[in-house]
Amino acid sequence: MKLWDKGFSVNQQIENFTVGKDRELDGYLAKYDMLASKAQANMLTKKGLLSEEENQSLQKALDQLLEKESKGEFFIDEGFEDMHSKIEAELIKTCGDAGKKIHTARSRNDQVLVAIQLFHKDYLEQVMVKIKELSSILLEKAKEHKDDLLPGYTHFQAAMPSSFGLWFSAYAENLISDAAFLQAAYTVADQNPLGSGAGFGTSFDIDRDQTTQELGFNSMAVSSVGAQMLRGKTEKAVAMAMAMLGGTLSKLSYDLVMYNSQDMGFVKLPNEMTTGSSIMPHKKNPDVFELTRAHCNRIQALPNDVMLCINNLPSGYHRDFQILKEILIEPMLQFQNILDILIFALPQLEIKQDYMNQAKYDSIYTVENINKKIQEGVPFRDAYRDVGLSVEDGSYEPLKSFKTQHVGSIHDLGLDRIHAKLDALKLN
Repeated sequence: MKLWDKGFSVNQQIENFTVGKDRELDGYLAKYDMLASKAQANMLTKKGLLSEEENQSLQKALDQLLEKESKGEFFIDEGFEDMHSKIEAELIKTCGDAGKKIHTARSRNDQVLVAIQLFHKDYLEQVMVKIKELSSILLEKAKEHKDDLLPGYTHFQAAMPSSFGLWFSAYAENLISDAAFLQAAYTVADQNPLGSGAGFGTSFDIDRDQTTQELGFNSMAVSSVGAQMLRGKTEKAVAMAMAMLGGTLSKLSYDLVMYNSQDMGFVKLPNEMTTGSSIMPHKKNPDVFELTRAHCNRIQALPNDVMLCINNLPSGYHRDFQILKEILIEPMLQFQNILDILIFALPQLEIKQDYMNQAKYDSIYTVENINKKIQEGVPFRDAYRDVGLSVEDGSYEPLKSFKTQHVGSIHDLGLDRIHAKLDALKLN
């Protein structure tokens, strides 16, 4: 079945190419098309374009389809282009003429757009929950390890004393900052395009406020032309939010790969979270963080992929938009898997002790030597020069007694404020 059927057939090779992966990918959107169809039927009934009896029949049939979808029993067979044609065929089979009427005052353009908007809203809500959970884990680890020293590195050289409390809390705070992009994407997705038709509205007296309220949108995409412009804009906003979060999580993963190495040896993964070598029996590899790093790096390319698909298009609908599902849906699912594995893995991360006692880290206390001289009345520039020369001539001795004061002063200051940022985080 084709929604645009006019009595002629399409060459099979052309059909296979134009349908592409829609039958597979529309499975992720079908639920939202059904929900939008329920709202459409209610609105058409209010406007006298469907009878109460027809609407009751459609609502019952759509509820049955939603139940099948929730059980994984809804499939888009060959012979149907997409979810829209499959769902309408099911409604016609069950409801007769009422199933033929539900497309009144609606185009496949606004039909797919409203499903995509709802899908992205739902997805962003799920991701926000996971980001908050991951940030909470990081803050708990920060509190637990606020006094566990960690060498701070710049230019891949040991620089100054830091702590795992500071390291964990830094990633929590950065994820909270990244979540601002989730909020922005949600604002774009939280607009109802249903009723915009093919981009030029309808001459029927429809009630778009009703469908906006019933579908849980915060606002309506008022201009019918502008509503169609959301196709691609919403996807780009979601891709950008994922890319920002992916950048932070890639950096976190890279840190952990390095910190797990023998050269640094700051952290340890439980044996069951590592993999081995087929030839070197001593190896315990942090593959989980190498893979999250690689996946997150790919995710950072998503906004560019979306832009290459849509940036040279004028207003109105174009079949190019179909490719956006192929670009985005699989990475969206993968990103949720990344968050799940980090939520699982990070609480099990073990922090090693005593590595700071190695002589190679003595120089990271030079700033504390400078500070002591300043407290004794030596000008900063002179203190800096004196300590630098002592490092060069081998007379430098670190003032390790300062380390507890240094670390404690950082963390007693910040964790409550970061918690407050997390508590305030929401999508709307």
